[in-house]
Amino acid sequence: MIPKIVVSSEKKLVGKRLLMSFADYKVSELWKNFMPRRKEITNNLSNDLIAMTIYKPAHFLNFSPTNEFEKWAAVEVSNFDNIPPEMEAFTLKSGLYAVFNYKGLNTDDSIYRYIFGEWIPNSNYELDNRPHFEILGDKYKNNDPNSEEEIWIPIQQKQ
Repeated sequence: MIPKIVVSSEKKLVGKRLLMSFADYKVSELWKNFMPRRKEITNNLSNDLIAMTIYKPAHFLNFSPTNEFEKWAAVEVSNFDNIPPEMEAFTLKSGLYAVFNYKGLNTDDSIYRYIFGEWIPNSNYELDNRPHFEILGDKYKNNDPNSEEEIWIPIQQKQ
């Protein structure tokens, strides 16, 4: 699988976030809390959902399933004028990304094993310390093997 290398534009996001680890993975709790309220966000730019992860700088260098990270369930908005109660704003800065079009179950982590274990080490890029995110568009179907999403991995030229 060969990704597209793109420079993303800045994105304004509104949503909910939760601190978790792979050992204490609370992503379903996050989305169950966000989805019933997402229609309260009135200035979204599309129907796409954004699943964003913010890792600490040493997360992958000293990887452990108990390393904590911040996970977001969000939508892209035109501005931050009307943020619903108990939701937050985040500005995702523009930057270089490897974009993988993934089709399959969202519980299958083989795509991430490929990205981090094969593609990045054999590419001209290395992981950059910026948020990772997935765009869950019209073809995304939770727990469906025919589901499609875009996986955006922050990269930079190898030093």
